[in-house]
Amino acid sequence: MTATEVSAPALLLPTDLLGRWDLHRTVHDRLAGVSGTVTGSTELTAEDDGSVRWHEAGTMVLGATETPVWRTLSVRCGTGDRWYVHFADGRPFHDWAWGDRVEHACAPDDYTGLLTGTPERWRVRWEARGPAKDLVLDSVLTPTR
Repeated sequence: MTATEVSAPALLLPTDLLGRWDLHRTVHDRLAGVSGTVTGSTELTAEDDGSVRWHEAGTMVLGATETPVWRTLSVRCGTGDRWYVHFADGRPFHDWAWGDRVEHACAPDDYTGLLTGTPERWRVRWEARGPAKDLVLDSVLTPTR
């Protein structure tokens, strides 16, 4: 085994991350000059159709405002064992490309994301840039004990 093979991160599939996770997200709105957090939980659940349901719920504190937040995504296996993340209404969001940058065009802004980590601690980082947004969203997920 070479040094490159030893240091290369494991390529995780959504099925490797099934379960309940503690969610801690930092939010930096550079356009508004405000930072905050989201704390809550994320749960990845295997569905009967082979997809993985990705549900997040928590509380966002941004400046002096505290707001409940939630979203549900679906991660589906496509052709060639490639996985894709979709919004709850079925619209495509991004490829599941562990360790590689992913993109989501949301006119007029562009989102660039990265999924990395291990089965014990993983991270989802998004940067949104454009005329309407300049955000960094950095989520760290650890197993719920």
